[in-house]
Order: sequence, then structure tokens, then C-alpha cells
Amino acid sequence: MNKSLKKTLKLIIPILIGVFLVLYWYLKTSPENREQILFYIKEADPFWVSISLLLGIIGHISRAIRWNYLLEPLGYRPKLINNVLMIFMAYLANLGIPRTGEILRATALSTYEGVPFEKGFGTIVTERVIDLIMLLIVVIITLFLQTDIIITFFEQRGFNASGLIILGIAGLAAALIFFMFIKKSDNPVALKIKSFVKGLLDGVFSIFKMRKKWSFVFHTLLIWVCYIGMMWVIKFTVPETMGLSLNQIMVAFVFGAFAMATTNGGVGLFPILVSKALGLFGISSVSGDAFGWIMWIAQTLMNIVFGAISFLLLPLLNRNK
Repeated sequence: MNKSLKKTLKLIIPILIGVFLVLYWYLKTSPENREQILFYIKEADPFWVSISLLLGIIGHISRAIRWNYLLEPLGYRPKLINNVLMIFMAYLANLGIPRTGEILRATALSTYEGVPFEKGFGTIVTERVIDLIMLLIVVIITLFLQTDIIITFFEQRGFNASGLIILGIAGLAAALIFFMFIKKSDNPVALKIKSFVKGLLDGVFSIFKMRKKWSFVFHTLLIWVCYIGMMWVIKFTVPETMGLSLNQIMVAFVFGAFAMATTNGGVGLFPILVSKALGLFGISSVSGDAFGWIMWIAQTLMNIVFGAISFLLLPLLNRNK
């Protein structure tokens, strides 16, 4: 399979999956339910939707500030506005092909701020590791608060936790064997890989060299408070979900995070899983679907609009580069 075909498939397959999921949702809902869902979406209070978007923007700005804490020990301090624009660009790119945003972000950082690609990408990897840890913490807290409901849901759908753990251990072992082979090799390709990995590790371990560790922790917490807050305020846009507690919203957040991680931008899957989560607490499928679609549409439009603006604005603000 040639490279151009692989690139085409990487672009088309996520889109096809999203289209399939949207079609699946459309077919499983009755015309009356779709009409009611559309009514809820149209009547969603702009105030609460705006608050949700504002929290999302604050989270992205906080992420841009936190990024500089990782870059500073490496000897770089990019302009905050550049960081913000690069982050919005990355989120927009990820809507097309998952994870291409991280490459674009590191490339833009190298182009406009002179940070070597591998070091910039290393700090982005660090961010993703921290985000994964934070997500796991949120999942653990949610499991503790809603243990019976979540375990029952996954058991009914045949999820086998032990199988996933074994698969993860096998993957880790294979990666370790590969890097041990690369470490001992003097092959030119292996030397390039080692150089690249060293740059990545410089970025990853920059967290231990930070002067502002507590500021980094503060912004990490703020980012995730904003993420959860974005979903919590949306509950006020649908009458039936107004009485949901923060604990219950966190269950929907975990389900939504899973959708965002497994599809590009959560297209199609996000509203379905969020609705399923809310159904655990007696919320009707119509209200659950409306909640999920309002949340997904709001954050997707935010990423599209601000991402497109960032694509145009970043080169203009850095014309001399």
C-alpha cells in the first residue's frame, strides 16, 4: 500500500466512522423524538452555552500558560498568544485526523518560536501524559462515587478489564524490547531514532526542572475543572437534566471523554455515550440525546471557529518569521 493511499485512508476512515455513528443514531430514533431533540437544541439557553464556551476558552488559555512552564527549562519562552493560537489550530486539525494536531502544534512552535521539533513535541507528549493521569484520577473518583452503576453498565456490555490489562502489558514489553535493540545498534537509522528519542525525553523530563511546579499543578487542575464545568453548565439547557448532581455529570463526562479519545472529535459517538450515561440516572433518551448534541455542537463549533481564526492569525502576527 503506497503512502498516498495510507494518508487517504487515515483521512477517510474516521470520517466514515463518524457518518456511520450519526446514521445509526438517526435510524434508532423516531421522527417524533428527533423533532423533540431538535426543539431542545434550538431552545437551548444561549447564556449557559456561552458560559460553557467561555470555560473551554479559559481551559485552552490555561493550557497555553502551562505549556510555557514545560518549555522554560529547555531555554524557550514563546509568546502566550502564539501558544493559544497553536493550541486552537491543533484542536481543529484533530477533528480531521486524530493526533495530527500535536504534530502541527510542534511544527508551528518550531517555525514561529525556533523550538526544535523533537523538544517541542516532547513537551506535548508530557502534556498528554499528565492529561491521561488526570483523566484516570477523574475516572477513579467517578468510580468511587458511582461504583455500582458504572460497573453494572460495563459488565452488561461484555467489557473484560483483565484482558485489556494483559494486552497493555504485552504492548509495553514489546516496546521495551524494541528500544533495547535500538539502544545497542549503530545503524544510521537507529542513531537518528536515538537522537529523536533523546529530544523527546528532554521535553518529557522538563517537568522535573520547572521552577514553577505549583503553578503547573494549579493550571493542570484549572484545565480539568474547566472541562468538567463545560459539561456541568450544559445541564441547565435541558429541563429534565437540570436536577443532575455533579457526581452524575462526572459519569457523563467520563463516557464523553472515552468518545473523544476513540473518535476524531467524538463525532457521532459523543452524544450517544453521554445519553447512555445520563440514562443510568433515569434521564430519557430524548433529553439525554439533546444534552449530548448541545454539548458536542458547542465545543465542536468553538474548535472550528477559533481554530480557523488561529490558522489565519498566527502567520499574520508572525510575518517577520
